Amino acid sequence: MKDIHPNYHEVKVECACGEHFTTRSTYKSDVMKIDICNKCHPFFTGNQKIVDAAGRVEKFNKKYNIQAGNKSGAAAA
Repeated sequence: MKDIHPNYHEVKVECACGEHFTTRSTYKSDVMKIDICNKCHPFFTGNQKIVDAAGRVEKFNKKYNIQAGNKSGAAAA
């Protein structure tokens, strides 16, 4: 019989936030370092990082010299 299956073994997973747990994987090393896990991911924690987008519309209008009252979208000359 061919030995085509990868080595499936226990792996310790270490997150950048300090959380660690054990799982089984075909990962080549015994320790897997990850950047984000379910303890620190915004989807699971409910804490959403708000990206500051204030001023982007004003910056666009200023860049293309568009007046605030002009609804046609054409640049004011």
